[in-house]
Amino acid sequence: MSFTVAIVGRPNVGKSTLFNRLVGKKLALVDDTPGVTRDRRPGDARLVDLRFTIIDTAGLEEATDESLQGRMRQQTEAAIDEADLSLFVVDAKTGLTPVDTALGEMLRRRGKPVVLVANKSEARGSDSGFYDAFSLGLGEPVPISAEHGQGMLDLRDAIVAAVGEDIAFPPKEDIAVTDVDLPQSFEEGEEDEEPAYDDTKPLRVAIVGRPNAGKSTLINRFLGEDRLLTGPEAGITRDSISVEWDWRGRTIKMFDTAGMRRKAKVIEKLEKLSVADALRAIRFAELVVIVFDATIPFEKQDLHIVDLVLREGRAAVLAFNKWDMIEDRQAVLADLREKTDRLLPQARGIRAVPISGQTGWGLDKLMQSIIDTDRVWNKRISTAKLNRWLEQQQVQHPPPAVSGRRIKLKYMTQVKARPPAFMISCTRSDALPESYTRYLINGLRQDFDMPSVPIRIHYRSPDNPFEGKKKRT
Repeated sequence: MSFTVAIVGRPNVGKSTLFNRLVGKKLALVDDTPGVTRDRRPGDARLVDLRFTIIDTAGLEEATDESLQGRMRQQTEAAIDEADLSLFVVDAKTGLTPVDTALGEMLRRRGKPVVLVANKSEARGSDSGFYDAFSLGLGEPVPISAEHGQGMLDLRDAIVAAVGEDIAFPPKEDIAVTDVDLPQSFEEGEEDEEPAYDDTKPLRVAIVGRPNAGKSTLINRFLGEDRLLTGPEAGITRDSISVEWDWRGRTIKMFDTAGMRRKAKVIEKLEKLSVADALRAIRFAELVVIVFDATIPFEKQDLHIVDLVLREGRAAVLAFNKWDMIEDRQAVLADLREKTDRLLPQARGIRAVPISGQTGWGLDKLMQSIIDTDRVWNKRISTAKLNRWLEQQQVQHPPPAVSGRRIKLKYMTQVKARPPAFMISCTRSDALPESYTRYLINGLRQDFDMPSVPIRIHYRSPDNPFEGKKKRT
């Protein structure tokens, strides 16, 4: 992107609505409750012919630095310092407040370009608030309606005038055309090869867990800066915020999510929206790190979260956080291993790593476990190996007989990865018991080194050409 723009203003003036309008998606949570946004959320904005990075920020309020509102203000000030331009949003419907005046003075001291935006200008009686915005001394306000999309062309012109056309429209670089190696044709009779794991591809990782488990603190430790809002209060994070960083030359995109409580306790509309945003982050992630509080691990909700992640087909890694608070570490570690195997039989072999997000202890081991688990999640096995393995499994433990006739497993192949899924052609697939499927899945885990990831097996019975035809008499 050519430049960065921060959306700032007091609470409930429509900053997140404008953010969603510019990125073209409902990424930021929007509600009538003031102060919904807490962290700063980046996004790729498109406004007519402009392409830039937009940052949604928390509403500025007067508070001490130690309070939650004070820490939110520090996040907003960091976004202003990072951006090339600030969109100062005021509410034309309600008019100016002392907080607007103080924020305007702060932006003026920063010395960076500012575009004054009068939102909700479509409302009746908004003219007085629009003309009051001139008193801020930040130039002529741009009347818009973020909810209805009005005034976007005027906003585009104001942004171009503020940053300059050379920044708004950077010159395009000429891409040199080089020789491209075409893939060789597949020779008949050649056994299908198992593709190598691509360790340069960016990896999407979602961090989930119960409230106050230390998810945001963990990501801040990875980044080496206070990028996400943290504190002793439970439930600080609301939006699913994505951050990017490099680990040993590989791009990692992490998603911080809201803490997920038991469904019966989630009553407020805003918390329901936060949990729905966290569930969406799980579905779009490639790997999910489930953060446990090591001082109170394996709560019922923890087990529900692990089961949810595995049912979605995501690769999972357990992180036992707050390990610096554990005294007898050897005894606790042995107890955690025993409970992991006993309480999570559907995730046999799942990697569990003790860490401390506060001190950074164990983070390298956690990242290595993430890479190793993703390698298994992307694994593909050749059809020839699978069929040789299937024949051995049937010799060791033959399928059961139904009505005096034994079920035959004829052919096996891997139909997809991420997660690994296999198709077996067999007779009487509807009569094959679930216990035999578990036997095959456990065999795949052990013989092909596929721990911790969900494995799916589908069966297909060959079509009977005589089905439905009457017997001749």
